[in-house]
Amino acid sequence: MIGYIILAIVVIFIAVLLIRTAAFKPAPAPAEEFGDVEFDKERAADCLAQLVRCKTVSYTDHSLEDDAEFEKLIGLLPSLYPNVFKTCDFTRLADRGILFRWPGQASSNGAAITSQSAKGPAACTADDGPSVLMAHYDVVPVETAGWDRDPFCGEFIDGTLYGRGTLDTKVTFNGALFAADTLIAKGFVPKKDVYMAFSGQEEINGKGAVHIVDWFLERGIEPAMVVDEGGAVVEGVFPGVSGSCALIGIAEKGLMNVDFKLDTNGGHASAPAPHTPVGRLSKACVDIENNPCRSHFTEPVLKMFDTLGRHSSFLYRMIFANLWCFGGVLDMICKKSGGELNALVRTTTAFTQMSGSKANNVIPPSASMTANVRINPADTSKTVLEHYRSVIKDPEVKIEANVEAEPSRISRTDVDGWERVCRAIRGTWKGTLVSPYLMVQCSDSRHYGKLSDRVYRFSAMDLTSEERRMIHGSNERIRPDCLFRAVEFYIRLIEQC
Repeated sequence: MIGYIILAIVVIFIAVLLIRTAAFKPAPAPAEEFGDVEFDKERAADCLAQLVRCKTVSYTDHSLEDDAEFEKLIGLLPSLYPNVFKTCDFTRLADRGILFRWPGQASSNGAAITSQSAKGPAACTADDGPSVLMAHYDVVPVETAGWDRDPFCGEFIDGTLYGRGTLDTKVTFNGALFAADTLIAKGFVPKKDVYMAFSGQEEINGKGAVHIVDWFLERGIEPAMVVDEGGAVVEGVFPGVSGSCALIGIAEKGLMNVDFKLDTNGGHASAPAPHTPVGRLSKACVDIENNPCRSHFTEPVLKMFDTLGRHSSFLYRMIFANLWCFGGVLDMICKKSGGELNALVRTTTAFTQMSGSKANNVIPPSASMTANVRINPADTSKTVLEHYRSVIKDPEVKIEANVEAEPSRISRTDVDGWERVCRAIRGTWKGTLVSPYLMVQCSDSRHYGKLSDRVYRFSAMDLTSEERRMIHGSNERIRPDCLFRAVEFYIRLIEQC
């Protein structure tokens, strides 16, 4: 009798799994028709090339920066995008923040905004608010030894536009401005105001974007949509899905750097104690790596699983349709494999630096190591530090944290701003699956959580795995069709504003 009961339970259990898996199928694709988008491709490419030739490298040590190169880029803008400067109000803010306001049909104030203290348009709320298109025009430093050509040549070499910033993010800087310039020339006027907000200090977590956000806050402006860098159109990033996926970040992880320090009396290396400072810190490192922060299937990740999982192979569909059953298995796979999938579900700890003695025969009186930590939206810097203290059994190890950002606010996907971004993607990269996801890097858009829960992180490019590795790497370059689609995406997006 008991055997029959057990068998019945097993059969019911399997039936539930199979029924849920069978029902876990893609929603019907929206019936949409998209017309062609026309613009001057040769001029769009030339504009981006000229931007790349500006050596707008940002450093935390500002004495290393060349202010003239930043001014050179800003000075080029009126000639590169003349219609934008004829139509839009232009504001310069502190720390290399620049802001364009394109007055819409419903604007209650068409007066030019000439300074941060200008009154600007009347206050609005998200439902009738403006759109904000973001990018940054600073770039990371260059190690020229790893480059085949001048990193700032801005030339087409072997069919690609070569140079630092082509991908990160002068391509979207150019895409937004060139799209606006093209539409203005055709007589288009958006229904609501469109802002183009650019920072020159994103790579060093500078204040440019903060000043822009403060500008909006002072005027009571709540955007209906904010679009910044983030995910892209990629392939082979989700288990069981081979086609192209456009990933839109609806949140981003937090960031902090944590120092682990140990002070001792030091001594001569010929007579060491059983465990040296470096050895004890190494154990602390291994203890943390062997006991990672617990996983959390947060809203952005669950929405990604629910969207892309429905297009996956049968085995993966079974897993994603039944996370109540297989969540532990998925967690184990993530924990063992690491990488991008693991980074989506938990706070990650990457030990990046370690220091000890300056001499090879001296036990250091002080040793330290540093971890770069990306904080899951379900965690906080406080809970992560508490976890570290619980797994490190050496009470003499000091833990000091520099918190750069807590996890961002999670944006909504049930509003028109989200749908606009999705429609622009589907029109530009036809047949691509569009999905929310959790961005594991930090961007300027995190500051906009003070303004809106409609912040979407999407870099308007289709990138191969090799091209993604060029971001912040050597020989950064972009295909012409990739930069053209960036312009096309912004044209389609602005036409909905």
